Amino acid sequence: MWAGVALFRLLARLPWRAQRALAAVLAWLWWRVVPVRRHVALVNLRLCFPEKSAREIRQLARAHFSALALGLFETCAAWWAPRRRLPPHEITGLGHLAAARARGHGVLLLTAHFTTLEICGRLLNETQRFGCLYRDPNNPVIADQMRRQRERGMAVAIHFDDLRGLVRALKAGAVIWYAPDQARRLKLSAVLPFFGVPAVTSTATGRIAAMTGAAVVPYFGRRRADGSYLLTILPALENFPTADAEADAMRVNLLIEEHVRLAPEQYFWVHKRFKARGPEHPDAYAE
Repeated sequence: MWAGVALFRLLARLPWRAQRALAAVLAWLWWRVVPVRRHVALVNLRLCFPEKSAREIRQLARAHFSALALGLFETCAAWWAPRRRLPPHEITGLGHLAAARARGHGVLLLTAHFTTLEICGRLLNETQRFGCLYRDPNNPVIADQMRRQRERGMAVAIHFDDLRGLVRALKAGAVIWYAPDQARRLKLSAVLPFFGVPAVTSTATGRIAAMTGAAVVPYFGRRRADGSYLLTILPALENFPTADAEADAMRVNLLIEEHVRLAPEQYFWVHKRFKARGPEHPDAYAE
């Protein structure tokens, strides 16, 4: 695994055109040799886009694997490339973030798990330094590298389970990169529709905002066809949170859905978004 990390550090030095060509080869390989994740992606896409034909679903899944492979090379750039070698990008809505910061109660920079998450995070961090939540991957080598990059590059790095640390940072005025769309069945969760399909959904966003007074500012990044990136920061959510935690969580789900539809292949479809929903819901991924 360490040899693989070293290899990708070297590959990250290649021109973007060469990296994209390698990503196409890797996507072709992943599609054929990782049937479990291919199955998960196909199930998710069928559930979320029932209006699409079987052929369209398969084409979208193939495009997603291409996006995943590109995301791997983008992660290498995000972690190791010098600023001068970062890809071209456009950031819109920085004024919304500045206005939210001016409130003085911290900002939850609300996003979701897209394949562009790492590179867009690095691009935004070059302009507006912020902190993040992170969750250790199962692989200890990758977990080590991720922690190093988070701690080196971010204003503050907080483990996903460290609610107290998150609250302290927000109360101190920090901006925290926050993606609540891969929830676990915990106390602060509910089974709510995502693309109309019941899914375990975090209800913590409103709770954290209420505890800290933090503004919740949506932010989404996507890859454009020309190889550049568009980072969009939206105005802080108004009348948020409310007394209805599930309604607040549904508002977040609908917002994420809206931005997934802008580039559906770039969302992280190989995650089992519809698992562990309770005995009243069948196993969506059973074959």
